[in-house]
Amino acid sequence: MRQVDRELRIFVARLLRLGLAIVALLAAGTIALVITDGLNAWTAFLHTLDIVATTGAYPASSDTGSEIVRVVLTVLGVGTLFYGLVSVTELLVAGHVAQLLTARRMQKMIDATSDHYIICGYGRVGRQVARDLRGAGARYVVIDADPANREDARGVGVRFIEAEPSDDRALIQAGIERARAVIACVDSDAENVFITLTARELSPDIAIVARAAQEDSERKLVRAGATRVISPYKSSGAEMARIALHPQVSGVRDVDAEYRFEEITVVEGCEGAGQTVGDIRGGAFIVGLRRLGRGFEPQPAPETVLGVGDVIMAMGTPNTMDRLETLFATTHTYRGASL
Repeated sequence: MRQVDRELRIFVARLLRLGLAIVALLAAGTIALVITDGLNAWTAFLHTLDIVATTGAYPASSDTGSEIVRVVLTVLGVGTLFYGLVSVTELLVAGHVAQLLTARRMQKMIDATSDHYIICGYGRVGRQVARDLRGAGARYVVIDADPANREDARGVGVRFIEAEPSDDRALIQAGIERARAVIACVDSDAENVFITLTARELSPDIAIVARAAQEDSERKLVRAGATRVISPYKSSGAEMARIALHPQVSGVRDVDAEYRFEEITVVEGCEGAGQTVGDIRGGAFIVGLRRLGRGFEPQPAPETVLGVGDVIMAMGTPNTMDRLETLFATTHTYRGASL
């Protein structure tokens, strides 16, 4: 979009210079014909316009001075008009008109969007955010400065603004005053801090979710005004470690700072197999049970007996969920002397 605007500004400047050149040529030709042919100003102007346009509506004069003026006007007139034709053709051939129309249509779509999300950065994380928002039926606008990402976004019909995400004008263009949240997920922590600062200044009450790669950046993002800070590397590392330690845990979601939601599979040999929901829940909430061969049961009754292969959906504090993970872990006996 910025490249197109720059090319259009250059084209408009060329047209202005062309218009000034034509006006100067007509004025000079009119004065010259008044002097050489003794015509009045209006008639001389009509003769000059006829010569520049090469229409041949008026007969040529036999005066040498007049003929020289006519030759000069013809050469300059044809050259000027040819320059204008080349300029217009270049704009059309380069496709800037089509790009401009596409950008204008995109901006109209963005202007008509409200209660949406603004994704700052369309890298790997940004694309995943966009896929999840699209899957949830949410509206969103992407801001990214990479033209290659714009082409990728165009293929899936994303509302895309090619600009620096930390630019005030880009966030305003994306409709930050109408947006529900800003998601800062570019690869640079410093850029995410700038995005957070800018977004918080433009919209003091908007929710801002920011990505951080370094622990030091998390504190900076919070001070900059981020509502939530997510560290993909820390989160994925913690989840990988939890799954490695507790293979029976098939899914983990942080619901809040004090609660998390997990899917735990009842495996053979675990302490919880054969017990009832009331026996194992402790301080956790058992919100669902997917039973092997018997479908899904929301909020299973306390007397429901758990069998091998059942999947428990539970929510609770880290301590209560750690207890459940241990309860459904397969017990192993290790003998150091025999290893």
